[in-house]
Amino acid sequence: MSAGGTAGAGAGGGGRWGDLRARTLSALAMVVVGGGAIWAGGIAFAALAVLVTGLMIWELAAMTAPARPGNAKLIGLIGAGALAAVLFRHDPFLMPLLALPSMLLTVGARRDKPLASVYALAIMLTGYGLVALRQGFGSAEILWLIALVIASDIAGYFVGRAVGGPKFWPAISPKKTWSGTVAGWVGAGLVGAAFMAFAGPHLLLWLSPVFALAGQMGDIAESWLKRRAGVKDSSTLIPGHGGVLDRFDALIGAVMAVLVVRLVLTAL
Repeated sequence: MSAGGTAGAGAGGGGRWGDLRARTLSALAMVVVGGGAIWAGGIAFAALAVLVTGLMIWELAAMTAPARPGNAKLIGLIGAGALAAVLFRHDPFLMPLLALPSMLLTVGARRDKPLASVYALAIMLTGYGLVALRQGFGSAEILWLIALVIASDIAGYFVGRAVGGPKFWPAISPKKTWSGTVAGWVGAGLVGAAFMAFAGPHLLLWLSPVFALAGQMGDIAESWLKRRAGVKDSSTLIPGHGGVLDRFDALIGAVMAVLVVRLVLTAL
């Protein structure tokens, strides 16, 4: 769930709120489906992670090689199948399968092969990481992570469009503003405070803005890919939002940051 080209967007003249209705309806549908899968856990959540991961790999492959749509679909299916095999077989020796899409994106004519390959691995690790976090730590950690990404996105969207101001990184994400970016950190901090007040450790308050920043970097990474590919959205699958990758790019950055922190804490 991302600020994908919207959180932190500056004032853009007339019609700046024209996509709000479609965005809201699509967001509600995603909340219902995603929330139900998180609550159910198990196969339901794993299946959703496999589906979303495969779609993101397909969009990435299609963006970087638009002249090869069949190849993009095949790589997306392979990505989904690889993640499903790792999740449902519970065999650590199958973990290298998560790198399959990355390797396939280095074959044949393709734009930005190294960047696409690294980003594909991040997508696959995100799909795996979400399920691992749900299984290992329950639904609360996933809800906190998704809530802070959503809060960062919403705060950045409204404050960025209403206030505008200096751009955060105009060369890569020309719509993102500092006002929206900082508002995203504040929104994530409020989510951390809310979770901390009920059941969470004090670290949630301080880590939430950090993970929100990681999410914003995930958004910027996808914006860079789209800018280099000359496309506005990763696809048109989600009305008002663009593609699946446009919606979950920030979650990729946030999940990768959480996995790194978890690994560090485990090693200490």
